[in-house]
Amino acid sequence: MGGITHRNCGSPLAHHTRSGERWSHYESDIVSDAYVHGYHLREKERLQDQAGTLVGLLHSDTSYPSGSVVLEAGCGVGAQTVTLAQRSPDARFTSIDIAADSVAEAQRRIHAAGLTNVQFQQADIFSLPFVPESFDHVFVCFVLEHLSRPVEALAILNRLLKPGGTMTVIEGDHGSTYFHPDSNAAHMAIQCQVELQRLAGGNALIGRQLYPLMVEAGLEAVQVSPRMVYVDSSKPDLVEGFTRKTFTAMIEGIRESAIDAGITDAEAFDAGVRDLHRTAEADGVFCYTFFKGVGEKRRGT
Repeated sequence: MGGITHRNCGSPLAHHTRSGERWSHYESDIVSDAYVHGYHLREKERLQDQAGTLVGLLHSDTSYPSGSVVLEAGCGVGAQTVTLAQRSPDARFTSIDIAADSVAEAQRRIHAAGLTNVQFQQADIFSLPFVPESFDHVFVCFVLEHLSRPVEALAILNRLLKPGGTMTVIEGDHGSTYFHPDSNAAHMAIQCQVELQRLAGGNALIGRQLYPLMVEAGLEAVQVSPRMVYVDSSKPDLVEGFTRKTFTAMIEGIRESAIDAGITDAEAFDAGVRDLHRTAEADGVFCYTFFKGVGEKRRGT
């Protein structure tokens, strides 16, 4: 991650018990309270800002044919669901999430958008209530980063696909972050988020691993494309929508968790956040890369 080390984040192992008090695991090994970014109102707003800012970058080539039955696994608060349903109005979506509050918020967003082609269900990705080959397509966005067994999750979803059906997977990778002016303090603040995710059983660097993960899960004809967000002051919408309200807001949101876990202190973390905000000024530049993978279920022989 740009030469970042753990030296200024302290020893995560020394504080594992303390942070473990905050993060319990479902029996399925999905991290429950360990959704590192939190579920509060500002996080819901951040996810919506992210979704709105990145529609073209992430979803310009995402659409499903009329009559298709599509599973969205891990819909969260519906930040991506609205875009999916709008772009494929004649497809039928089943959107699931393990958190009841998130499902309720996603339902509210879909209703507010006037969309009728989505049904919601609370469900665990490792124990889904669907028979094999139930869906024409599967869509997974910003989910694998929170799972300790991502290949198993993808393999389960693959079994739900009809032969020849597609799976689309989108993930970020915090190791792809670079910016001007450069700042060790800002890199350390980002690394604290990466470390929190690791302690919670997830992986904030998972974007670079999409190809091998999807292949190992049994998908064929896998193609992965990088989707880089480049932001400078000539792109004010991205400065506000991505640098400030998406990425920096995400890092700001883990401040107390990082301090409580003992992997940073308030002074060091706040200096890093200040330097991230500095990249949004007139002479600043910010870059981040998402990865989008598409694979197919093996056709019968």
